[in-house]
Amino acid sequence: MDKAYRDLWPAYIETEAELDDLLSTPSPDLIASLADLSGDIAILGVAGKMGPTLALLARRALDAAGNPARVYGVSRFSSPAARGALEAAGVQTLPCDLLDRDAVGRLPDAPYVIHMAGRKFGSTGSEELTWAMNAYVPAIVAERYRDARIVTFSTGNVYDLTPIAQGGARESDATRPIGEYAQSCLGRERILQYFSRRNGTPMTLLRLNYAVELRYGILLDIAQKIAAGQPVDLTMGNVNVIWQGDANATALRCLALAASPPDIINVTGPETVSVRGVAQRLGCLLDREPLLVGTEAPTALLSNAGRAHALFGYPSVSLETLLRWVAHWVTIGGPTLDKPTHYERRDGKF
Repeated sequence: MDKAYRDLWPAYIETEAELDDLLSTPSPDLIASLADLSGDIAILGVAGKMGPTLALLARRALDAAGNPARVYGVSRFSSPAARGALEAAGVQTLPCDLLDRDAVGRLPDAPYVIHMAGRKFGSTGSEELTWAMNAYVPAIVAERYRDARIVTFSTGNVYDLTPIAQGGARESDATRPIGEYAQSCLGRERILQYFSRRNGTPMTLLRLNYAVELRYGILLDIAQKIAAGQPVDLTMGNVNVIWQGDANATALRCLALAASPPDIINVTGPETVSVRGVAQRLGCLLDREPLLVGTEAPTALLSNAGRAHALFGYPSVSLETLLRWVAHWVTIGGPTLDKPTHYERRDGKF
């Protein structure tokens, strides 16, 4: 990672504008990677938690590389403000319900596709919609963009809980999803593998867990509980995290790696992060004693992202920097998405 790029990180982040700017600042490596793209990028599901800054990151990297390719942002766009911000930044927005095959068929051609659409929270009780979004929509996308290179966001939830000492599941390990959300995500992967083999479509499947920034994520969940004097459950005693900007950059760089049958890459940080250790460090930063309950289980949902690190280098933002940023954000009352991760669930019910 270029030192000048790392030196961009401030001691603290004070505003959402500063946060979005940092999340969408491309590294020299990403700029060089997108310089070679010969065509437009379509980002499907752009209005989710990660999509807006991924689209901005792609636009800024292409501009820095002198690449005139367009970036299309596709979503239902329930928030006009989110759509307006993307348009103002040079992303061409296209309203579309991805469950509507005809509407997807009318989307513009693009040789590169980032498929981000999916459903997790609220799955319990409306499992059929979760399966439709996570396993049916990918079939529609794969047929529409059969001639494109496709990077799809999947999840580390397709793995079983693994022993802490193992260091996380690798891409070659067996999948044993727990609960219908995780099962539907494995369904997504299987559907895309089928269409990739049938049509020869190059694809990359990104098994991500967990992206974090200051408005949502595991670190924010823990910090908010400490600040409010609420208990932090230690049963899921270890986790993986990665700065959202690094996860998005990895997705864009994986366009060049797409293959048929699909390549699979775990995306997360290098550490097996102790929830107890994070809570204690955040407690120091917040000047609050964390209320810790429960006992660490011998297993956790963990991924080994060694392959991604060998390909792209380590994430640019360290765990200590993330903890410092999150603690300050909570202290100043920075806005959040109010979307807890429920990382502590061990039964797969979201």
